[in-house]
Amino acid sequence: MSNPATPPRSLAEALRARDDASLAALLRSRPDLVTPVPGDLTQLATRAGTRASVLRALERLDLFVLQTAQALAVAADPASYDELLGLMAGDAGDRAVAAALPDALATLREQALVWGGDDRLRLVRTAREVLAPTPQHPSPTGLGPTVREATAGMSPGRIQEIVTAAGLPSTHDSVSAVAALSALFTDRARMAALLSGAPAESREVLARLVWGPPYGQVTAEPAAHLRWLLDRGLLLPTAPGTVVLPREVALHLREGRAHRAPEAVPPPVETAATHPAQVVDATAAGQAYTALATVADLLKDWDEGGPTVLRAGGLSVRDLKRTAVALDVSEPVAAFWVELAYAAGLLASDGEADERYAATPAYDEWLELPPAERWARLAEAWLTATRTPGLVGGRDTKDRTLAALGPGLDRSVAPEVRRRVLGLLAALPEGAAPDPDSMLARLRWERPLRGPVGAPEREAGRPRGGEEDLRSRIARWTPAEAELLGITGRGALSAHGRALLGAFGPAGTAASAPASSRGPRRSDGGPGTGSGGPADGPGDKLPAHHHRRPPVPREPLAPAERAAAATVAAGLLAPLLPEPLDHVLLQADLTAVAPGPLERPLADTLGVLADVESKGGATVYRFTPASVRRALDAGRTAADLHAFLAAHSRTPVPQPLTYLIDDVARKHGRLRVGAASAYVRCDDDALLNEILADRRSAALRLRRLAPTVLAAQADPAALLEGLRAMGYAPAAESAEGDVLIARAHAHRTPPRTAPEPVPDGPPVPDATLLSAAIRAIRAGDLAATTSRRPAGAATAGGDLPRTSSAETLATMQAAVLTGEALWIGYVNAEGTASQRVIAPIRVEGGFVTAYDHTADEVRTYPLHRVTGVAELAAD
Repeated sequence: MSNPATPPRSLAEALRARDDASLAALLRSRPDLVTPVPGDLTQLATRAGTRASVLRALERLDLFVLQTAQALAVAADPASYDELLGLMAGDAGDRAVAAALPDALATLREQALVWGGDDRLRLVRTAREVLAPTPQHPSPTGLGPTVREATAGMSPGRIQEIVTAAGLPSTHDSVSAVAALSALFTDRARMAALLSGAPAESREVLARLVWGPPYGQVTAEPAAHLRWLLDRGLLLPTAPGTVVLPREVALHLREGRAHRAPEAVPPPVETAATHPAQVVDATAAGQAYTALATVADLLKDWDEGGPTVLRAGGLSVRDLKRTAVALDVSEPVAAFWVELAYAAGLLASDGEADERYAATPAYDEWLELPPAERWARLAEAWLTATRTPGLVGGRDTKDRTLAALGPGLDRSVAPEVRRRVLGLLAALPEGAAPDPDSMLARLRWERPLRGPVGAPEREAGRPRGGEEDLRSRIARWTPAEAELLGITGRGALSAHGRALLGAFGPAGTAASAPASSRGPRRSDGGPGTGSGGPADGPGDKLPAHHHRRPPVPREPLAPAERAAAATVAAGLLAPLLPEPLDHVLLQADLTAVAPGPLERPLADTLGVLADVESKGGATVYRFTPASVRRALDAGRTAADLHAFLAAHSRTPVPQPLTYLIDDVARKHGRLRVGAASAYVRCDDDALLNEILADRRSAALRLRRLAPTVLAAQADPAALLEGLRAMGYAPAAESAEGDVLIARAHAHRTPPRTAPEPVPDGPPVPDATLLSAAIRAIRAGDLAATTSRRPAGAATAGGDLPRTSSAETLATMQAAVLTGEALWIGYVNAEGTASQRVIAPIRVEGGFVTAYDHTADEVRTYPLHRVTGVAELAAD
């Protein structure tokens, strides 16, 4: 075990000096480290230094913390805190940077990207490799290689020439010459004197290279002003025709700063407009009601079997256009509603041979819920879904069109971006709508490295250009989608939207601040440091000021918390939604006006009896002969329809509507269509003669079988449609001659579960898993690091101890009497060998019962599987 007063010599030792709370914070912020649970702290440190884990950790840093890591990557290894402060704050000493740097460094330490005391700060080797500048991948700092790196392949004679031209005495070897040149370039006074004699054109060249990229091209015969720089080592050749500005020279010209503009403070989210909270809530509630109606209309339109599924999966462009027309929305908005219904588990493919999309049984259960709970189901599905409808119509990596409901729309970052956007809205005052550009700037500051999903592997810390990255596009889509869903109103977060997040208090501040803003925090080097707290080791002391970092949204809520938040949100929304009505207003122009949402039985019946003409605050239905015939086909009689309208109209039933129903009912069913292939039967042979004489019936290829029967070479459905198109009102009949009631068949898929979101890496471990993992890691580390006395045939180098059976038994029995702990080697039934530290309690019957420090529990081991035993050292 390492001594807390001794500076750590490795990341493993730094982790070993941490307490359990600090380890839990590390595993919580980097959940990939706990999957699977490491055997000891050395394994944990090794895993924390792997490339994949380091890249994932860097992607979760905000811009200033990342800039701090980039500065450490171009600093000496190890570097002191003062050196890091100089690189970040410059010679002038930026006070905002100096105030924010302790927390940024503490964050890097907490995430095991930096370890060591303040006098010996070390960036994890993999992170240094990723962030350090190379010719192929320049650093975001814009700095080039050091003098030592740039002169690595240069001849000793040329190095001596540069030293002499720079006004330095010659040295006996290249190493001391390079050291003298580096010392010159880092000496502000001597460098100022050297540059004061530079030609104006030479200073212009340095000015163009100083902020990067540091590389330039020269000819075989450079101009005089370039030759002046090359002779003095202010530009150094790296390849034929290529020169570079050494890092030390650039830092002098930058006045010590590694970054042109360190962003210690996050950009504020500006307010574009402010509305009264009541107006925001009312607007959001109105849109929430519209969202429920739109989803219901969508699935009602697909009630008898929706569009077919493309062979590659998804909805065709034509079907998406038809759906957009039916919902009276644009195609992107139609794609949003289709994807939302799918994410909520209300829509799926039926899995049949002629595969189609249809509502699921969960849709019927959803319809039975109160409106506010139905909305909460949709909103919760949207918040957690990785499906990204904004991508519909775009192209994938193979240049194939991305279709709604098709593959390739899952983006694991989508839930996090939505949560962060809504978190920024929640942090604004109530009723405040943000400026979109300032919100995007803030999001980019919070996650500067997260780039396009599915793009080729991108090096962390490298500059990114070209097309707007996926996170920014999702951030632009999120406010529009939240507005469609009724989470926001007029661009501001509503009260029920705020409750749905479940992560913010009534004032809009984060319920839990990040670890870096909770006062003194522990450092890697020892017992703990914070804002001027006790040092971890020699020189490990932070400045006395303490900068509080901005609050950020919590991690995604657990399922139980999400359900509780949804219940609270539904409770806040319910009073704002309009109550369903049990009446309509009938008008003389054969229309009915629904002044609000209708009760379900009324809406269903009216939807069969009339056609929706317009929607909005009030829905207008129009009665037509076709719509009335549809109701009669569904089994209603004229008397039923008259009674229904009289019971549900606040106005008298207009006479034209009464005449329309009676007229259609009188004609309905006089013609009977059955299956022969198909036939038409009618008691009035004159009516059949009229049909035969009509030219429009030629396509039906009718012929008379009897005075009252016509046969057709078309199927009954086509014959019914053909006669209806000619203006008749035929009715289908069964083989027994009874009228078939054509009720709409509600096609449903087999039971389906909602699609599972694609996780963005391993899930954040809960408190129970963290506690168990830390106990296991501590116990394994104890077994791996405990000092042992040499005993018998115990081997060195970490191998299992080897002792005879008699010696093993005698040592075990003695340990029972003395209560001492032993180090044993053990091979289980699968042949897996392990080392364990045990305290024997009882030895009998060929078994030893002992408290196993490695497993932190009492266990029983067969003695014949113990390879050997050794006593622990006295210390």
